[in-house]
Amino acid sequence: MIQDERVRRLNGAEMVRGRYVVYWMQASQRAEHNHALEFAVRTANERGLPVVCYFGLTADFPQANLRHYTFMLEGLDDVRQTLAARGIRLVLRVGPPFEGLIDLASRAAAVVVDRGYLRVQRKWRRRAAAEIPCVLIEVETDAVVPVEVASEKEEYAAATLRPKIRRQMDRFLVPLKHGKVKHDSLGLRLAGENWTSPSTLLKKLEVDPSVAPVAAFRGGASAARERLSSFVRENLRDYTDLRNEPGLEVSSRLSPYLHFGQISPLHVALTVGKARGKPRACKEDFLEELIVRRELGLNFVRFNPAYDSFRALPAWAAQSLARHARDKREPTYSLKNLEAARTHDPYWNAAMTEMLVTGYMHNYMRMYWGKKILEWSPTPEKALKTALYLNNKYFLDGRDPNSFAGVAWCFGKHDRPWTERPIFGKIRYMNARGLERKFDMDAYVRRVRAMERGDARSSGRSGREPD
Repeated sequence: MIQDERVRRLNGAEMVRGRYVVYWMQASQRAEHNHALEFAVRTANERGLPVVCYFGLTADFPQANLRHYTFMLEGLDDVRQTLAARGIRLVLRVGPPFEGLIDLASRAAAVVVDRGYLRVQRKWRRRAAAEIPCVLIEVETDAVVPVEVASEKEEYAAATLRPKIRRQMDRFLVPLKHGKVKHDSLGLRLAGENWTSPSTLLKKLEVDPSVAPVAAFRGGASAARERLSSFVRENLRDYTDLRNEPGLEVSSRLSPYLHFGQISPLHVALTVGKARGKPRACKEDFLEELIVRRELGLNFVRFNPAYDSFRALPAWAAQSLARHARDKREPTYSLKNLEAARTHDPYWNAAMTEMLVTGYMHNYMRMYWGKKILEWSPTPEKALKTALYLNNKYFLDGRDPNSFAGVAWCFGKHDRPWTERPIFGKIRYMNARGLERKFDMDAYVRRVRAMERGDARSSGRSGREPD
């Protein structure tokens, strides 16, 4: 089912006579459980036309590097094969995404696009909407509850968004049926990259090579489904009790796949919800993270244009940090030392190493990691820039609404004032003793060392200091 609230027109043009319907795939890089793709299939079937899937591959997406591109292209290889089995051709062109789209749209009856929430994604869609001759329809498929249905303003915290989402959730937690493609597009003569593997395209692209790919995660819908299945089978039953234990890995580790749209959050939610023999509390806790917390990030970047800057923080947090901006910081660390995981704190070093080696970090350690950057930086503004720089450079799920919200949380966003203390002011504080009281931190350090020994594909710790 494709609810009306997921669909909106981005321009005033109409559907015209054309050779095909284009699905412009950008944020939702999957061929299954994709409302935008299914809307395009339905539209094409109604018009007696084939569907062409288009992906614009820009080599200079902000802050993306070889690690991100490798993972993404592994996923697109999956997409190409799955679409071909349905009779849909994937046309991939290198260059600014809207440029290739404008060319394809000159012979299209309509264009359907998935939704992107970040600044650059919205810019691409605005440009295309203004220049193509046919209707451009956006279909939201990477949120369980569409963002503006949940709320029409920036929410203060999960506590204010949660009841709004829960009121709407049952309406949107319904499976999406895959329509049969009535008209094959595989034989259409359309210009595009002739590629046989991700490595073929990587050789052509001049992307930032400073951060190597990782062995810990392989991109694509098939890998995402395997990870989801393993999580439900092996870890879901322990999610409530053990998800915060850094020495274990009980979380789903689906965030890289969700970031690239390689798996549908709706599909994940329905799979977890119907899992048999798993504690209800564990399901509810997981769905809280997947839906409420993740969609709080979507709300954040949608309604706060300064989502990647100090201006995004609530007034109380910014004012409190400003009052303590001149507090003595001992020690402080340069970006070079932070990026090399060279601090006095073995737990922080382990967290940073996990990021460097795997492109991922245990969720609880992400909070500690960000708090310590605030504590060890000369100013709070510098700390936020450093955290965002490292987050976006090394994480596979960096440059994501949920990731931007997570970094901002370390500086007070979506939180409340706490007891005032030096450097942090009223921002929530975390320290090593707190980790040791709650968790077996030696087990975490050992786990990361094992990762470091076992992941030979990862390297690339170099980088320039953010402006």
